[in-house]
Amino acid sequence: MEYIQVLGIILLTLVIAAVSGVAGFWLRARVYEAKIGTAEEQAAQIRRLAEEEAEARRREAALQVKEQEQRLRERLEQETRQRRAELQQLERRLDQREDGLDRRLEQLERKEESLQKKDSELEEARRELQALQEKAREELAKVAALTPEQAREIILKQAEEEARHDAAVLVRDLENEARAEGERRAREIIATAIQRYAAEHVAESTVSVVNLPSDEMKGRIIGREGRNIRTFEQLTGVDLIIDDTPEAVIVSAFDPIRREVARMALERLVADGRIHPARIEEMVAKARRDVEQRIREEGENAALEAGVHGLHPELIKILGKLRFRTSYGQNVLSHSLEVCHLAGMMAAELGVDEKVARRAGLLHDIGKAVDHDVEGTHVQIGMELLRRYHESESVIHAMSCHHGEFEPHSVEAVLVTAADALSAARPGARRETLELYVKRLEKLEAIADSFAGVEKAFAIQAGREVRIMVKPDRVDDAQAAQIARDISKRIEKELEYPGQIKVTVIRETRAVEYAK
Repeated sequence: MEYIQVLGIILLTLVIAAVSGVAGFWLRARVYEAKIGTAEEQAAQIRRLAEEEAEARRREAALQVKEQEQRLRERLEQETRQRRAELQQLERRLDQREDGLDRRLEQLERKEESLQKKDSELEEARRELQALQEKAREELAKVAALTPEQAREIILKQAEEEARHDAAVLVRDLENEARAEGERRAREIIATAIQRYAAEHVAESTVSVVNLPSDEMKGRIIGREGRNIRTFEQLTGVDLIIDDTPEAVIVSAFDPIRREVARMALERLVADGRIHPARIEEMVAKARRDVEQRIREEGENAALEAGVHGLHPELIKILGKLRFRTSYGQNVLSHSLEVCHLAGMMAAELGVDEKVARRAGLLHDIGKAVDHDVEGTHVQIGMELLRRYHESESVIHAMSCHHGEFEPHSVEAVLVTAADALSAARPGARRETLELYVKRLEKLEAIADSFAGVEKAFAIQAGREVRIMVKPDRVDDAQAAQIARDISKRIEKELEYPGQIKVTVIRETRAVEYAK
């Protein structure tokens, strides 16, 4: 009985296990089917997203291709327009040259026709002369009963005199025609050169304006009891005008280099904000170095613009100084460049040495850069400078004749003289009053500098005051007063000026020690 119960339990257990297995298998199958369905949905969704992304990227790539194609098309159109403009410009130039050649060809044809006409007239006159000679020979033989030899001699003498007369008339006509043609051609060459080089000209001024951030800066520039402005004016030799002009200070000096140094130093002091005598000395020294560097650069740029190569470095430096020199209000470096271009263009038209004309035109006024330091005219000083720095004699001769001090022996010398006159004589190019004013100030400083013990002299206040700094170790206070009196007497004797001129002599002693 127990065995049967055990067996029933085992059978029941097996049945339950079988049912559980079947149920578990069925459940797993349902789970797997659900997972497969989910995976398929995810795969379809991923495929759909990938297709959408691929389509978006394809559209984006197509758009980029279109944009790049549009840019390339615009660039190509721009280049095509530029090329078309260049071609049109070249066509216009070719048309102009063709018109010029046509005009010259017409002139030559007219001259040839005129010569042919004159030749035919001369031949006809010769035939008429022969006929007259025959007729005269026959008449002489009949009337005077001369031998043929005697008649021939008389007729030949008459024919010779008539031929000489006709030849003289023809030569005179040809000379007049050649002279008229030469004058017309000269006017054409000069007009062409001026039209090709139509540079602007500006009259130079004797003041510079320095803008300030505020009117408060004016008080800092003046300094306590005026020590800053006094130090600045003594170091630079300019007149610093601080008036009611809002946010501006005027730097006045007839020497452009001195005025440029003062302007640069003052602008840097204003930007820095630290304004005191020691800082002023430092900024003025730095501004002088910068102006010297600018002078060298101006000379190099001028030589490059003029197409003149191989100049000595010292000549280039002296040439750069002309940027800060004026002649009757006209900037001398701009004037020299203009003379260089005009002389070169006329030399090219005439078929002479264009390089010599350009070089002489650029250097013709180089003596003006140092004529306030060296005795002699600027032409003589320029000749000495060019010889010192090994310029050719052809260039020296061409530049030396532009004021008539020497007789020109080359076409280039005549062209430089003509170009100098053209540049200086253009309306508005020069102002004589400014030149006279500058010469008076230079003379004023020269008188002060000629006295022993004078270290520096500056003409300020538009020439109404000359400020002189003496060497304290050589001049005492009593001698300083005597120097001021002597200078004022000499100014009254040698200069003509409106109003009065104040002579100020400054004797300053400094004691400097270094703490170690």
